[in-house]
Amino acid sequence: MKTTRTMSIIHPRRRAAAGFTLIETLAALAIVGVLAGIAYPSFEGPILKARRTEGLVALMTLQMAQERWRSNNRRYATLSELGTSAATPTRLYTLQVVSADEDGYELRATAMGVQARDRACRRLSLSVSGGNVVHASGADAESSNDASANRRCWGL
Repeated sequence: MKTTRTMSIIHPRRRAAAGFTLIETLAALAIVGVLAGIAYPSFEGPILKARRTEGLVALMTLQMAQERWRSNNRRYATLSELGTSAATPTRLYTLQVVSADEDGYELRATAMGVQARDRACRRLSLSVSGGNVVHASGADAESSNDASANRRCWGL
């Protein structure tokens, strides 16, 4: 009889220490979810900025190709004349020559896919007219960011 009594006293203690309850597990998941929701935007900014480099490099490469073309021709070229793809290698940006003539050109890189979340720097433009280079950026086709936002987008 003594054995049964000892078992009944030990048994409840073992049961309490057996593991987590459903409520404890859900509370832990809720805390992790809140922390992830706060932390993710903090990490997304640097990732978008790093990916933006691909668009900037593509525009500068197109700029060099335009200048090479102009040294052999009397005008600047279209994208097809340059023999360049209309997208960056990882397909984060589409590329286009908006205008090209004897005096200058305008190049544009537009973010697509996951990079489209880079709202302020979604469109990057590089214009050359009469030897003057203008860097522009914006969320829409106007590329209407102010000077400080342009410096941030272009890393200047």
